[in-house]
Amino acid sequence: MRIFLVLLVIILSSCSKTKTITNQQENVFYDKAFEFLEKNNEDSAYIYFDKAKDLFQQNKDLVQEGKCLINMAIISTNKGDYFSGQTISLEAVKYFNEKDKEQYQTICSNYNNLGIATTNLKDYNSAIKFYDLAIKFANNNINRVSYLNNKAHIYTEQKKYKDAIDIYNIILPQTQHKDYKIFARLLSNLAFIKWMNNPRYNAEPELLNALKINKSINDLWGQNASHSHLADYYAKTDEEKSLFHAKEMYKIATGLNSPDDRIESLQKLIQTDPNNYSKYFSQFLSLNDSLQTTRNNAKNQFALIRFDAEKLKTENIQKENQILLQNIGIASLVVLLIGGTISGSIWIKRRKERLQKENELKIKENELKISKKVHDVVANGIYQVMTKIENQEHFDKDKALDELEFVYEKSRDISYEKVDSNDILEFYKKISNLIGSFKNEKVNTFLAGNGANIWMDLSHSVQDEVYQIMRELLVNMKKHSRANLVAFKFERNNNLIQIQYTDNGIGIPGEIIHGNGLTNTVSRIEKIKGSIIFDNTIEKGLKVYISFPIS
Repeated sequence: MRIFLVLLVIILSSCSKTKTITNQQENVFYDKAFEFLEKNNEDSAYIYFDKAKDLFQQNKDLVQEGKCLINMAIISTNKGDYFSGQTISLEAVKYFNEKDKEQYQTICSNYNNLGIATTNLKDYNSAIKFYDLAIKFANNNINRVSYLNNKAHIYTEQKKYKDAIDIYNIILPQTQHKDYKIFARLLSNLAFIKWMNNPRYNAEPELLNALKINKSINDLWGQNASHSHLADYYAKTDEEKSLFHAKEMYKIATGLNSPDDRIESLQKLIQTDPNNYSKYFSQFLSLNDSLQTTRNNAKNQFALIRFDAEKLKTENIQKENQILLQNIGIASLVVLLIGGTISGSIWIKRRKERLQKENELKIKENELKISKKVHDVVANGIYQVMTKIENQEHFDKDKALDELEFVYEKSRDISYEKVDSNDILEFYKKISNLIGSFKNEKVNTFLAGNGANIWMDLSHSVQDEVYQIMRELLVNMKKHSRANLVAFKFERNNNLIQIQYTDNGIGIPGEIIHGNGLTNTVSRIEKIKGSIIFDNTIEKGLKVYISFPIS
């Protein structure tokens, strides 16, 4: 399923491409960034937006500095680095005045980017809030329609089809005879969602009409989405037509150089063309691995750009310290006479700042090493096992499970090494994302009481232990319990946090509770001076009670 998401790129709208004058000086980095964007060279554009941001910062031009951040955030989102896109956009929010109507275009574009990045991180409730803010500050109808379309996409992902249909029924007439490109895409989206809501709905005429309009105006992205919808629509009723549209989608996605759409079309081809299953599956594996490698490299590259910028600032501070020390040495007698304590305090303050910067750089260096290790050890390990399964007719199932278990253990080892900067997401959002990641067609997850106030004043080290405890409970649930309902409840009483875990599975045998499976969980609880009780006596399922003090 492909619902067209609109990322209104701020670089073409609210951030004017005219030369920007700040304190009577041109910011050549800013202009250079746009030159690279016009050539579709986003990597170089990112570098120059970062340089421009520093120059605007020196000249205390907050709005232009914020625009640089938004452009960097949008580029990160485009590259699939959704955490960075979200983080940088959140940082940019504070640079703008939401009472100044002249800044509305920039503000709404930033909230839209936050919505898209957060959507891809599967935090749908937060994404809707960001889209609502984008709609609030939208100062023209085209932008408003685009943001409402994106909001409808969230409702579709949540299977709230009627809410999505209500939105499309409002915005579709607003684009008819005004913007055929957007009208065709919205028409295809609406018809497809009506069919998903009611499989007896005849969406074929509208889907084909949308495709016809897309072809008439040569909108390749629109044709790509239309073929995706038609391939799914015909999947159970006309395999020949479904296969045709899947092939057309693959052809167009290849021409557009869109790896995500190529992967989606290959998935459709694998399902609809069993005669060529092996060929399509091999292409899927190769392309998926290549895409993950590219995105990991992009994440590392952008992290390195910001890392290098911070490193340069640190080196400049060190040079300033050296000059300061030389001056102190030359004028030491004078300093002693007029008050050495003043200079001493300045030196101590600068030394403290330098050490803090160096510590931050070490953390970032370690994160980059870990990111590479995750790709080299985990992704490549899984790919190797999948390749063996595909190519070896009599590959031993137990051996495959052993190899996957080895990769899993390696990933756990890496996770224990990782230094969490705790600045990507607030802890309650990380908890929400963790629990939501285990939700699928067979398992529903629920949580209650998870708010920012619950985790207030909880140290980063305890947060990390709690996160690992909850993940280990969920992993054991998935491996052993056969549950289809899982719930977490969080409460805080004075200085004590209480967590209740419940599932409706077969329970956990004693040998797993006291064996290797949950040994780490128990030791982690002891580490944070808490307690854990496994209630395996209920008629069906398992309850786990956890409590620990806020230290």
